[in-house]
Amino acid sequence: MKTQTSPNARMFMIFIWGIMMGLQTLYAQQKPEESKPEESLIALSKMKWKWMAEKDVASLDDLFHANAVFVHMGGTMNKEQEIGVIKSGRIEYKHAEIQETTVRFVGQTAVILDKIRLTAVVGGNEVVNPFMVTEVYVFTDNRWKLASLSFTRLLGE
Repeated sequence: MKTQTSPNARMFMIFIWGIMMGLQTLYAQQKPEESKPEESLIALSKMKWKWMAEKDVASLDDLFHANAVFVHMGGTMNKEQEIGVIKSGRIEYKHAEIQETTVRFVGQTAVILDKIRLTAVVGGNEVVNPFMVTEVYVFTDNRWKLASLSFTRLLGE
């Protein structure tokens, strides 16, 4: 026996099918950073270290927030000063061996703590230091921008 579906029921089924297909498409197109913000921030942080080592000031300029602050051993800098130091080679970031990373969120702000062993050239001398690095990112204009980067030397390492 064949049952007939009313035109209204068919329209309703087509409507529901359309919603399901739309949701499936939206889910499939979801960017990884939207579904796993921790992973995308860790990847961005790693890229930052690479850009610093390569003196890629264009990428760093794009990453750093206009009001960013940088705290190094005994000094603080703004965005322009930090980029100037990297560009000039006064501090040459050779390699950051990342030993531990954690990410914490507070609203539209993310705090990354990296335990690293940093090899750098400072004042013409290559130095290796253990640091806990605090990175603060803010989500603005649909992207993460680095607002603060602070180095704290670890004792006894």
